[in-house]
Amino acid sequence: QVQLVESGGGSVQVGGSLRLSCEVSRYTPGSGCMGWFRQAPGMEREGVAAIDIDSYGRTSYADSVKGRFTISIDNAKNILYLQMNSLKAEDSAMYYCAAARPFLDRICHSDAVFRWGYRGQGTQVTVSS
Repeated sequence: QVQLVESGGGSVQVGGSLRLSCEVSRYTPGSGCMGWFRQAPGMEREGVAAIDIDSYGRTSYADSVKGRFTISIDNAKNILYLQMNSLKAEDSAMYYCAAARPFLDRICHSDAVFRWGYRGQGTQVTVSS
């Protein structure tokens, strides 16, 4: 069973930064597709970022976070990261790490992250002014 454990969330002021981490276990190391999505209270899930490990680490981002967030992966440590800079109040949400199921979750893009079959329990990010 694939396990994804997020950490790094917290409270920060507008304009601040946070780095989220996702420890990955029992997922095919060095391959696959991983990403982050978020959900704020009363709002729909929103794909934030994805990284296609099979395609030389090609990344994709939601328009709302482009230029501010960066997704990366340390394959040696099996940790997925989301560096979030210039945070805005509207970035406040529960952030989830997700991984695509081989052969089932075929779209490796930030738009599809929240549909993937593997996900963690989430870490809360609160941005206040």
